[in-house]
Amino acid sequence: MEVLTAACTDIGIRKKSNQDSYLLKVAETYLGKVVLAVICDGMGGLSKGEVASASVINAFSDWFEKELPGQLEQLNMGDIQYRWERMIREQNHRIAEYGRKEQVKLGTTATALLLIDTKALLIGHVGDSRVYRINDGIEQMTEDQTLIFRDIKRGIITPEQAKTDPRRHVLLQCIGASRLVEPVFISGVPRTGELFMLCSDGFRHMVTEQEIYQAFAPEVLTDEAEMERRAKALVELNKTRNETDNITVLLVKIL
Repeated sequence: MEVLTAACTDIGIRKKSNQDSYLLKVAETYLGKVVLAVICDGMGGLSKGEVASASVINAFSDWFEKELPGQLEQLNMGDIQYRWERMIREQNHRIAEYGRKEQVKLGTTATALLLIDTKALLIGHVGDSRVYRINDGIEQMTEDQTLIFRDIKRGIITPEQAKTDPRRHVLLQCIGASRLVEPVFISGVPRTGELFMLCSDGFRHMVTEQEIYQAFAPEVLTDEAEMERRAKALVELNKTRNETDNITVLLVKIL
């Protein structure tokens, strides 16, 4: 397969630092193209959220460069998932220890997508960043690990009520701030013509799924320059609608 990629991150209109971090890597292997996209939304006082999100990004980057080539020889997605789970738990411990040493609370979401040509995909997910699959429609692949989303699933509140609920940013777990982290994994097979979008929660509060689909429908994304232009346009749209969070979006289109 061939791939097109694009990324856009923005500090937003209110925060003093951008605590979002991302990773987007593409490698040519004997199995074909391999893509790793990771997005982390850090949180913590005195810009410490940047430390947490960057730490997880660095761990995934090191894994991609040093460990993935050996794991591709067997192509056991279960082994990769096991390694990711250990890595996330190691990061949870490391960031928590740093927080105790510095006497500051910090943590980060982490949502990672691995595409191995059109043979396999793996998503690892902690928090409320998201992965969407876009083809002839738009599908949210991950579930937000928040109090609000849990209440919606239980029928306690409606999605409309959730938009203004003061608890809407409260996470059920995040790396570095939870005693125990249980990442959720999703596996599947990617298909030619699809687009995958990863985003921090700041990207999706002020735009609708229909607006996302209109901007990122695979047939209109003809090259990486156009992907980047449209990504920046939606980021700016969020800002004009007074989104106050950091804003990050990653795009991966399979040709």
